[in-house]
Amino acid sequence: MSVTYSPLIPAVAEFDAEGRLFSPAYGDVYHSPSGALGQAEHVFLRGNGLPGRWRGRGAFTVCETGFGLGLNFLALWRAWREDPQRPAALHVLAIEGHPFARADLAALLERYAPEPLAGLGRQLADRWPELLPGLHRLEFEGGAVTLTLGFGEAQALAPRLSARVDAFFLDGFAPERNPRMWAPPLLRDLAALAAPDATVATWACTGELRRALQEAGFNVRRAPGYGGKWHMTAGEAAREGAVAAGLRPVAHRHAVVVGAGLAGAGIAQALGLRGWRVTVVDAGRAQGAPAHAGHVAAALTPVLARDDNTRARLSRAGSQRAQARWLGLAGDAAPRVCGTVQLERDAGRSAAMAGTLEALAFPAQWVRQVDRDEASQLAGLPLARGGVFFAQGMLVQPGRLIEALLATPGVTVQPGAAARVERAGQGWRVLDAAGAELAQADTVILANAAGAQGVLAASGLLEPLPRVAQMHALAGEVTLVPAAALAGGPRCIVGGEGYLLPDTGAGCVAGSTYVHGAAEARVSAEGQRVTLDKAAGLLGSVPAAFQALEPGSLPGWAGWRAVLPGRLPAVGELPQAPGLWLAVGYASRGLSWSALMGDLIGARLQGEPAPLETDLARLVAPR
Repeated sequence: MSVTYSPLIPAVAEFDAEGRLFSPAYGDVYHSPSGALGQAEHVFLRGNGLPGRWRGRGAFTVCETGFGLGLNFLALWRAWREDPQRPAALHVLAIEGHPFARADLAALLERYAPEPLAGLGRQLADRWPELLPGLHRLEFEGGAVTLTLGFGEAQALAPRLSARVDAFFLDGFAPERNPRMWAPPLLRDLAALAAPDATVATWACTGELRRALQEAGFNVRRAPGYGGKWHMTAGEAAREGAVAAGLRPVAHRHAVVVGAGLAGAGIAQALGLRGWRVTVVDAGRAQGAPAHAGHVAAALTPVLARDDNTRARLSRAGSQRAQARWLGLAGDAAPRVCGTVQLERDAGRSAAMAGTLEALAFPAQWVRQVDRDEASQLAGLPLARGGVFFAQGMLVQPGRLIEALLATPGVTVQPGAAARVERAGQGWRVLDAAGAELAQADTVILANAAGAQGVLAASGLLEPLPRVAQMHALAGEVTLVPAAALAGGPRCIVGGEGYLLPDTGAGCVAGSTYVHGAAEARVSAEGQRVTLDKAAGLLGSVPAAFQALEPGSLPGWAGWRAVLPGRLPAVGELPQAPGLWLAVGYASRGLSWSALMGDLIGARLQGEPAPLETDLARLVAPR
């Protein structure tokens, strides 16, 4: 489906004469005057038969419309915490069209969250994301409780959600104040997410709403209300929803991942954190050359587009997932959030960029325009032009990151070069060139970049995938520059035509080259001349020590990028080969896609709410 960009409009905190939190946009209060906790427990928990209904289950998923301050979520989380028979995993999928900024949310929760919820409220505020449209995955209790927040209009988001929902909390402003939140098309989209025994509850109880819920696919009735209201609405899904029917979790918990680069390591971590046993088969280690060994540093910076196109949305989601997954890693494996100054290509682009930022209306603390003077001040070096500053730009040491991801409990790395796969009962065997079995599992994921093309071809599985058949390998190299040659190097990432990275202790990385049709990926004098020239083009003045550097005399790293038409990855299960998955074509954005695509696969295998909208997931599906 086509998605038209609509900027996110944050909530404004105002109060009525009685001191209640009030929405001037909808002319209604945020919660019952009789108490938010009491309403949450009576209407949404008991109205959905909780906590009793989740007992004996491995996982339970709730979908809420109108997240507001999150008080219903906090009450649900508290009930889960206090129940010794709780499910191992609680997933909450929530939609909010007008979220509060983090500082406002924190202050409002301090004011309105009752004491039993206060500590959980502080945890929620601490993890609250920037106000950017799309899906945001928050994790609590070591990942046992997840909150997938959809920021944007419910009518636009709901048809692009993928989840198998056990209970619906229908909240939001009154139907007469905000009828779009209770409209039949939205209710039908929610019903599509219903598991066979899903329940629904809401404080609203008009005859029109009950009829709309019935027509959408819920059997509903009036029930005793709360806080002076005579009635509320409760009920059950009449049937399993069409989306939910395609999301049943797999029964097994062992996967084989072929490839131990950024793609494979991201998947291994995502599955390992979910309690899976993961066998990673890696040709690089079999040859004594692990992926990205010697690659000192790389940058992870989102992409901007005036229409917030596919690449921009994916890169933003990928950056956020990488932060969530990697910032807690030990030592140098964790990214360094140092920010990125992305220079404009020429001075004439300044007005266009200003228009783009105005149209997107992203928070200035996430991205803002900077002139040459401010850009230079941020970098600590004189730069050639202004541009935009991404405060969350990250410096990553790929080799150390990969080793940390592969050290996730449950992950085992096995050297071996996969040549083909073949069916083995309900699963797949991974074979080497001699036909010897390397590994076997019900789920096999090919994450070995351009090598996956050969495996699929040898297995008779490439023909239905014309886009994957066009994948090609593109060589590239980066150069390690002594920090002293750049007066210590930039304080933040500097990007543009090429890039220059802060000192890692080993030097500053300058990159990169793109070589089509190369026979090998290698460090060369020609390549170093290109990378040094690109770095010099970013600078307002080039130090004499930098000018004196001799191309071909410096350390560097060279590798391959697996590139697909459109430069988007191919990630998903192969329709013609159930149980066999693909995660390839990450091109020069391996860091952007690694954690996101790992969690996309992990969520699908586990039957969790997807961390990515379905229109984006379809665009990267193997084909």
